Amino acid sequence: MARLFPVLDPAAESELPVVICAVSGLGGIGKTSLALCAAHRAVRDGWFPGGTLFVDFRGYDADPVTADQAVVALLDGMGVRGPDLPQTSAGQYGLFRRLLAEEPRSMLLLLDNASDPGQVMPLIPGTDHHRVLVTSRDRLTELDAQLIDLDVLDAEDAADLINRSLRLSDRSDDRATREPGAVSELATLCGHHPLALRITAGMLRKRRHRSVASLVDELRGAEDRTATVGLRPVFEAAYRQLPSAQARLLRLLALAPAAEIGSETAAALADLDVDRTFDLLEELAASHLVTPVPGGADVRWRLHDLVRVFGVGVVKEDAGLWEEGEAARERVLEFYFRWAMAADGRLRWLPGRPEPERFVDRAGALAWLDSERAGLVAAVQWSREERYADTAVRLSVCLAQYLNWRRSFDEWITVCGVAREAAHRASNRVGEAITWNNFGLALRQTGRAEEAIDAHTRARDLYQAVGDRHREGSAWNNLGIALREAGRAEEALNAHTRARDLYQAVGDRHREATAWDNLGGVLGEVGRAEEALDAHTRVRDLHQTVGDRHGEANAWNNLGATLRDMGRVEEAVEAYEKALQGFREFEDWYGTGQTLSNLAHAHHATRPAKARTHYLQSADAYIRANAPAEAAEAQSRADSLT
Repeated sequence: MARLFPVLDPAAESELPVVICAVSGLGGIGKTSLALCAAHRAVRDGWFPGGTLFVDFRGYDADPVTADQAVVALLDGMGVRGPDLPQTSAGQYGLFRRLLAEEPRSMLLLLDNASDPGQVMPLIPGTDHHRVLVTSRDRLTELDAQLIDLDVLDAEDAADLINRSLRLSDRSDDRATREPGAVSELATLCGHHPLALRITAGMLRKRRHRSVASLVDELRGAEDRTATVGLRPVFEAAYRQLPSAQARLLRLLALAPAAEIGSETAAALADLDVDRTFDLLEELAASHLVTPVPGGADVRWRLHDLVRVFGVGVVKEDAGLWEEGEAARERVLEFYFRWAMAADGRLRWLPGRPEPERFVDRAGALAWLDSERAGLVAAVQWSREERYADTAVRLSVCLAQYLNWRRSFDEWITVCGVAREAAHRASNRVGEAITWNNFGLALRQTGRAEEAIDAHTRARDLYQAVGDRHREGSAWNNLGIALREAGRAEEALNAHTRARDLYQAVGDRHREATAWDNLGGVLGEVGRAEEALDAHTRVRDLHQTVGDRHGEANAWNNLGATLRDMGRVEEAVEAYEKALQGFREFEDWYGTGQTLSNLAHAHHATRPAKARTHYLQSADAYIRANAPAEAAEAQSRADSLT
């Protein structure tokens, strides 16, 4: 409320000559309450000695108040009624403006719940020493006004509202204090919407001897929370006011895989060009049914959770709308697959290969994947539905490299799990094998080596069954890594040897290098240092031949580790520095952190100050890589050298 007062304060007129202030926000958000509270305080403090005039325009009712009706009400508030009231609208407006012009004392006009600028514009005073405060669900940009957008509460204020509402009724009601977790979840279920929060607080007051958690359980189980908390009539009224194109887009946005999407994704949902979709989104934003989220080159759009639930409910109630929605979901899934495949192609691209479409560099591909990650992960989970299973499974494969790169292992496990089940139901044996293989990689990254061994074994057997020797090599390679982490070195040696031989047989030199790299790691672990050195040297040369700079960086790092174990520390340091250059070039912060730790270890005995610096740099890199455990370990090692 405080931010309204400088606008209303006549004393600030020379600095802020704003006559009109328009507060906008979603229905039930608290616009009228805020405006009335501000008005009462302003009058109490003597800001408007001429008094306050109030009109409710009922802008979103079936029969809203017109400007002509409002001027009569305002004149009545000024004492003009009966025979003193002019008979024509023109006469009424003329008298209204004259009375305001002749009133030397400042007055406040509170014009509540307007849906159209035409309702309020004829009522604006012709003098600047009065003030007008307008509330609307729409952003009334046509008005020459200071526009204030009112959003939902933040988590702390939402919890405070519940607590104060309970104690207002009964000062001894300390449930909110005793159950902070349940209050937080209740606020989330209400979308932090003030009206919903007030209604749920009223429900709690009626059930004085029941816990907050009991209401949370009840709301969590409700199919339509908008109905449960009493907001559905608000949303229905807003929805009925929309032109057909806006109403259609709102329904489709409710079916999007994530609550926040980009303009391109919305265009795919709507089957419209981006410019037209953007216009519709801006109109919906003006109605506070979507929220624009500026960021980077694109504006993203967030649909409030309760609006989303309402929109889904509208679609479910009509068979035609449901089929329209299903077609929209197919479009957005195809859109996601196309660009995720292009982004994945850029992440894996090597010189000499065809250029992927759209993304000219890794940074662009990663930026798009980062912005759409929530939607991409959610869209893969549509694979549970037969209609979307095939595309969703293919999408999951496109996300593997990215989720591994960003170390989003929990999301990766989720994606692989649902895609694997979908592929199995569809008897897609290759798809099932691919998802088992990726599932094993994600499991291993979370320390679940034995489960990873089982996953890669299943993938290997499926590839063998369909005769896919190339992908069988990948399964053997990943199985070897999991076996090594489980302490089964001899089995790991066999697995990596099988992978190397399969890659050599099909002529895949890039993956052959990967197999040699892993083979070298196990050879070093079992004490066969010279063989390990030869393997890592082969890896480096193969990666240089195919132009894989990132693979070459890995090879230099592993070559350095082998040289260090052999006591050739200076050569190891040179290898690590070359690895560090490659990892930094690719912004591979996890690889950077590993290499810096290796450099620190190499300097530990002879140059402790330099080792400490490298450990600190390693901790920073691990933090950037979302690897807090590794970062803490590097920081601890640095502290030990203080």
